[in-house]
Amino acid sequence: MGLFDNMFGGNEAAKGLTKHEAFAGILLAASAVDGHIASEEISTLINTISRMKLYSNFNDDKYGRMFDRLMKMLKKHGAIELTERCAPEVPDDLRETVFANACDIVLADGVVEDEERELIEKLQNELEIPGDEAMDIVRIMVIKNRG
Repeated sequence: MGLFDNMFGGNEAAKGLTKHEAFAGILLAASAVDGHIASEEISTLINTISRMKLYSNFNDDKYGRMFDRLMKMLKKHGAIELTERCAPEVPDDLRETVFANACDIVLADGVVEDEERELIEKLQNELEIPGDEAMDIVRIMVIKNRG
């Protein structure tokens, strides 16, 4: 920990992530891993979380605080490390859900970059999703995003 971390909030990861932040953080990482966030990716991210029961008690202010924190972590640590920090905090019953939605975001702009492939593979391992199940999810998301 650096000298200024305690004074200026540089140690945000030590505070722990909520399940809300973890889920959204993975989707944000999937959006940003290739170095830019396409409008299709952000649209998919926002549509996904806004219709989930998990976020039913969130208002604009709460969303804003959550994404501010996640963006700081993304800028400081990068998408892969953000994923590594978020994955353990995703509840077991939402692991396949966040994986499917991350795949959907990666596929939303029609191009899968090497960095996006790496993130999805890492996410599969971090979330402990069996290979055959992960392949089924990816296959379905490819079909969903055709055309």
